[in-house]
Amino acid sequence: MKFDQIRKEFSNLIDPKTSIEIIADGFSFTEGPIWDHANNRLLFSDIPSNKIFSWSADQGISTHRSPSNFSNGLTFDTHGNLVACEHQSRSISIETATNKVTSLVNSYNGKKLNSPNDVISAKDGSILFTDPIYGLRVGMGGPAEQEQPFQGVFRLPPGSDQLKLITDSFERPNGLVLSPNEKYLFIGDTVRQHIRCFEISKDWEFSGGQVWAELWDDEYVGRPDGMKVDIHGNLFSTGPGGIWIFDKNANLIGRIFLPEKTSNLAWGDHDRKSLFITSSSVVYRIRCTTNG
Repeated sequence: MKFDQIRKEFSNLIDPKTSIEIIADGFSFTEGPIWDHANNRLLFSDIPSNKIFSWSADQGISTHRSPSNFSNGLTFDTHGNLVACEHQSRSISIETATNKVTSLVNSYNGKKLNSPNDVISAKDGSILFTDPIYGLRVGMGGPAEQEQPFQGVFRLPPGSDQLKLITDSFERPNGLVLSPNEKYLFIGDTVRQHIRCFEISKDWEFSGGQVWAELWDDEYVGRPDGMKVDIHGNLFSTGPGGIWIFDKNANLIGRIFLPEKTSNLAWGDHDRKSLFITSSSVVYRIRCTTNG
């Protein structure tokens, strides 16, 4: 575990002398970390274990939901409800404060979704998610047959059960994140090992989609998966070796090297200055100078 400072701006985001802390380990494949500010805890999925776990500094690890329908990405909607990508049910689900779980959507054009993977919530209540085929595999929610003719990226408008297709032009759409001003949407393509950028109009029309950054390094294991931005618009993405950090102009600032394949990350703790990273069997925490 180490830092690689490529540009001097890296030290404004993370002190190179700070420690990388293991807060939990012993899992199968962790994913979908999200900080629950209302309960001062981290939630994350362990996909093969079919569970959502909870971690807090006071109570450590506990099981939040089991079974979880082989959940992957997690987020909170504007009302504080937990939204989950479920591989096995091939749906986006919502969990209320009373722990009632229901499906928001599980099909498009009369066919089952593939296996919703990563999800984010916009300020207006829209839910955006990617739908690759990874969860159709045995042990990840399958076996199941693909019905959609593509692997898409979707938006669920607030209060609606009808999906809007953002794009069907990805080979394996995976992680996604909005810029702080919500004028841009970044989406990773795991197979093509790049991140693309779409411009968003006020009425949720998308344009652009050009390659914004490429993440190639044959020396290390890993590909673009989960991603987050900080308040300044710097983008943190998983990639070969761990975490790649880009400024808002797509310049690579630095990298965080971790020993296992890294899947996703989230900002958390009371000040949003902790970067929580899910990396196969381990969950890490890094205290940062910047915040989400």
